[in-house]
Amino acid sequence: MSANFDGTSKSSSVESKEKSSKNFKELIDKEEYDLRKRLPRKLPKRKTDVYITRKTDFACQLERAQKLLDSENEVYVHGLGAAINRAINLALQIQTESQGLVEIAAHTSTVELVDDLEPQTDDLEPETQSRNNSAIHIKVYKINPVKVELKDATT
Repeated sequence: MSANFDGTSKSSSVESKEKSSKNFKELIDKEEYDLRKRLPRKLPKRKTDVYITRKTDFACQLERAQKLLDSENEVYVHGLGAAINRAINLALQIQTESQGLVEIAAHTSTVELVDDLEPQTDDLEPETQSRNNSAIHIKVYKINPVKVELKDATT
């Protein structure tokens, strides 16, 4: 077991963070605060980025990504939280429909999200809370088929 700079063990530090977040959630009364989820911080928006959501029709998202891939050499598909499965499915659908002309490369990350707790009464102060959420970033790119030229045996 390793120690933190203050002499406490890392496991006890993690446990205390978990306890404090649980206590904070228990202190929030749904009748006293409204939870407002902020939009996640997005990567720089490029013309080849496709952000997948659960609300948009899957066929429309697939068509948009396919059109981008037809005009560009690569497309980046981003999914956050519950949309990760949909993002993976979209990338695999494009790969399947391309019949071997497209490859995919996936990268996962953790994104910190911030929620605002807005008080319903004037005597309470607004609060914020942060939480972590999983994310996936999938590069869908065209591969160049290797051309094999057969030389004539007579030359």
